[in-house]
Amino acid sequence: MSDSAVSSNSALEIRSIRKTIKKKLLLDDVSLCVAEGETFGFLGPNGAGKTTTMKCVLGLIRPDSGSIEVLGRPLSHRTKYEIGFMPEQTYFYKYLTGREFLRFNADFYGMKKSFRDERIEELLDRVALSRHGDGTLSGYSKGMLQRIGLAQAIIHQPRIVFLDEPMSGLDPIGRKMVKDIILDLKREGVTVFFNTHILSDVESLCDRFAIIHEWRIVADRPVAGLDEPIEDFFVRTVRENSRRELEIR
Repeated sequence: MSDSAVSSNSALEIRSIRKTIKKKLLLDDVSLCVAEGETFGFLGPNGAGKTTTMKCVLGLIRPDSGSIEVLGRPLSHRTKYEIGFMPEQTYFYKYLTGREFLRFNADFYGMKKSFRDERIEELLDRVALSRHGDGTLSGYSKGMLQRIGLAQAIIHQPRIVFLDEPMSGLDPIGRKMVKDIILDLKREGVTVFFNTHILSDVESLCDRFAIIHEWRIVADRPVAGLDEPIEDFFVRTVRENSRRELEIR
């Protein structure tokens, strides 16, 4: 278990999960605890296990062993209504307009029409896509798809949001917009868990962060109190914890 304390107000508890596919090790005894209302950064080199961990948490794949609780209970149909998710690769229905896409997601969560339509307009404005709401997603740039993806992740006002590389492909204005939304979610008490390669975003947005390297957690600590730049801490930690590829026994 990581050094973060497990408590009754944990939004996410991952206990010793392990995952292999065709004898390839993907996760090795991964444990994390994220408190409610916390903004948590999940760091690691490419292929370290960040996205695999998130897929296990969301129920998209099953770990071979270990357990996961979200909002104090195992993942269930009910729990999924309290979770928002923005994937790194935006495989959306490209023939829908922005408004239609958000309406589709709102209807999935059973939102009332009166609130739904108001919420859609609020979010389109928040991600600066009001003028493009009637354009099809096939005509959206990568940055626009990232922003509409964030809007769909929070349309139902979830208690915990998982964001996979939320700043990927964004220009400086888009990055500022997404960072402001994450800070707004934090002020609203929403738990935010995001994977990223952009260390400065962790430094400016997160309460805590963890580093996964070679399929295991090698650091888990608060952002506050670091006595060196986070980039230096990351590089040093990864180098000190490198090991040869494990054979599965």
